[in-house]
Amino acid sequence: MKPIKLLSGFVTVGFWTLASRILGFVREILIAAYIGPGPVLDAFVAAFRLPNLFRRFFAEGAFNAAFVPQFADRLEANEDAEGFAQQAFNLLAAAVLALTGLGMVFMPALVWATAEGFVGDARFDLAVGYGHIVFPYILFMSLAALFSGVLNATGRFAAAAAAPVLLNIFACSAMITGAALGHEVITWLVWTIPVAGVAQLALVWRATERAGIRLRPGLPRVTPAMRRLVRVAVPAALAMGVTQVNLVVGQLVASDIENAVSWLFIADRLYQLPLGVVGIAVGIVLLPDLTRRLRAGDDTGAREGLSRAGEFSLLLTLPSAAAFIAVPVPLVSVLYERGATGPEDVAAIALAVAIYGAGLPAFVLQKVLQPLYFARQDTRTPFYYALVAMILNAVLAIGLKPLVGWVSPAIAASTAGWAMVALLWMGAGRRMGDVARFDARFFRRGWRILAVSLLMGAVLHIGTLQLAWLFYLPSWRYLALLGLILTGAVIYFGVGQAVGAFRLAEFKKALRRNRG
Repeated sequence: MKPIKLLSGFVTVGFWTLASRILGFVREILIAAYIGPGPVLDAFVAAFRLPNLFRRFFAEGAFNAAFVPQFADRLEANEDAEGFAQQAFNLLAAAVLALTGLGMVFMPALVWATAEGFVGDARFDLAVGYGHIVFPYILFMSLAALFSGVLNATGRFAAAAAAPVLLNIFACSAMITGAALGHEVITWLVWTIPVAGVAQLALVWRATERAGIRLRPGLPRVTPAMRRLVRVAVPAALAMGVTQVNLVVGQLVASDIENAVSWLFIADRLYQLPLGVVGIAVGIVLLPDLTRRLRAGDDTGAREGLSRAGEFSLLLTLPSAAAFIAVPVPLVSVLYERGATGPEDVAAIALAVAIYGAGLPAFVLQKVLQPLYFARQDTRTPFYYALVAMILNAVLAIGLKPLVGWVSPAIAASTAGWAMVALLWMGAGRRMGDVARFDARFFRRGWRILAVSLLMGAVLHIGTLQLAWLFYLPSWRYLALLGLILTGAVIYFGVGQAVGAFRLAEFKKALRRNRG
C-alpha cells in the first residue's frame, strides 16, 4: 500500500482552498459593494443556491462518500479502476443531464419550494430568470467532482483543489468589467457562472488524463457495480448535503423578511473560509487514506490518521470561532461596509456571523467523523443521523422565528451541527471500537487549543472595545483590524507553542515534504 501523506495533503488542499476562499472574499466584497443586500441579491442567492444544493447531492456528497472508496479499492487491487470510473462517468452524466433539463422546465416550482416568501414580489421573477442561467452549472460541477474524486483517490490533490479558484477569478473579473463598462453587474455575474463551470471541468479532466486515466462520454449501463454505487451514494448524498439542506430551510424561513436572505448569505460566506480551508481539506484527504488503511488491516494507522485530522481541525477552527464570536462587527464592517452595504446591514450580518461561528467547529468535525463510516461504505448510518439533524434544524428555525426573528436559521444550523457531531461520534465509538476513537494526544492537545483560543478571543474583544473609535475612521479601520489580527495570531501561536497545544515544526516538515 502506498500511503497518502496526510499532513502534506491537508496543506496542499488547504492552500488551494485558502486561495479560493480569499478570492471568494473578494467576490463577496464586490457583490456587497456593487449589488448590496436587497431584492436583487436575495434573488441571486436563491437562484445560485439551487445548483449548489443539487451539487451536494449528485456530486461532492455522493461521489466523495461512495465513488472514492470503491475506486480506491479497485485501484489498490488492480481491478480495472479506469473501467469503473468510466461507467460512473457515463451514469452520472446521464443523471445530471436529466436533472438539468427538469430543473430548467420546473424552475418556478423550485424557486417557490426554496423561497416561498418571494411569491408576490419582484424577487420571484428575478430568481426564476437567474435560475435558468446558472442551473446548468450543476452539470459541469458534478462531472468535475467525479474527476476530482479520481485524482484524490490517487493522491493527486492539487488540480482538484485549485479548480474552485477559477469560479472566483471569473466572477470577480466579470463584475469589475461590468461595473467599468457601466452595465448591470448582476447580469455579468450570472452569465459568468456556467462559463466558469466549463473551465473547472476542463482543468480536472485534463489533470486526470495526465494521471493516466482517460475517460470519454458514452452511454450509461446499469451494471452490478453501478447498482452498488447508487445504493451507497443515495444515503451518502443526504448525509453529506445536510449543511446545504439546512441553508435552504433557513432561506425558506427568512424569505418573507426584507434583506434577511442577503444577510444570511453574506454571513455564511464569511464563516465558509475556515470551514472550506480545514473541513474540505480534511474530508478530501482523510477518506482515501482511511479506506486504504482499513483495507490493509492497519487499524493503528487509521486511528492515527483520524486523530491527527481531528487535531488539525481544532488547530484552525477553534481560534476562528473565537474570533467570529469576539469581534464580528469589525470583521464585517471592514470587509463589507461600502457601496450598497450600510451600517444596519453590518450589524445584522455580524450577529449571524457570531452565531455561525459557534457552530464552526461542529461543521468541520463532521468532515473528520463521516469518513469513518464512508471508508467502510456505510452511508446509511450517517444518513439517519443527518435526518435527525435536519429535523432538529427545521424545528428550531421555524419554532424560534416568532421569538428571535430572521436570525433563527443561524441558531438552528449551529445547534443541528453540534447534534450531528454528537451522533457521529457516539455511533462510531459504539460500533467501530478503538479505531474510531481519538487518541490520548488529541485530547491532550485539544483542551490546550481550546484554552488558548478562549484567551485569544478575550484579548481581541478587549482590544476592540479600546479601539472602537478607530473603526469609524475610513482611513484607520483597516489598520485597526490588521492590528487585531496580528495581535491574535501572536497570542495564539506564541502561547499555543509554549503550552504544547501544537508544534509549529510539524507544519514546517509537512511544507518541505509537499514542496518535494
